[in-house]
Amino acid sequence: MTSNMQVTGRRWLLAVTAFAAIGAALTAGRAHAETPPTAEQARVVDQDVQVLKKELVDLNRDLFKLEEELLYPASTQVAVFLSVDVGTFFALDSVTLKIDDKEVAHYLYTDREVQALHRGGVQKLYLGNLKAGPHEIVAFFTGKGPHDRDYRRGAALTFDKEVGAKYIELRISDRLAALEPEFVVRQWE
Repeated sequence: MTSNMQVTGRRWLLAVTAFAAIGAALTAGRAHAETPPTAEQARVVDQDVQVLKKELVDLNRDLFKLEEELLYPASTQVAVFLSVDVGTFFALDSVTLKIDDKEVAHYLYTDREVQALHRGGVQKLYLGNLKAGPHEIVAFFTGKGPHDRDYRRGAALTFDKEVGAKYIELRISDRLAALEPEFVVRQWE
């Protein structure tokens, strides 16, 4: 992690230095307002700005990764994902997630998001930290069930959090035998 911080620090310093240089060049250009910049000078400044934009995007990505490493270390990390398999008998409206009787996530879905889930998308619903030991996760699914009736169901899982990341999936699927939706909470191995 230290080398990541050094690389990020160097990029940050490079970006700040470059912005200062461009600012100085623009200020100097304003001081000599009677001589407009040539097309070549404008092209060089534009290229410098484009390089800086790319470096800032790279820096932002590195800072985001570093922030996740610091806030959610792998030893305590818990991630919860939501997926939908078929979904003929249930139209998802919202999900509420509780871990150890504390609400940690609530999400209302748009039609486009539900369609994306039906096409195989997986949503990261929650990312957080848990200490090692036993925990309980409870998910409440709200939407329209068979025959266009309001439907609210829950699913729960008790699990032992050990050192290392833990990944949990909330899965909505169709139970064809009963002609109703099935809600499953399972751990990914």
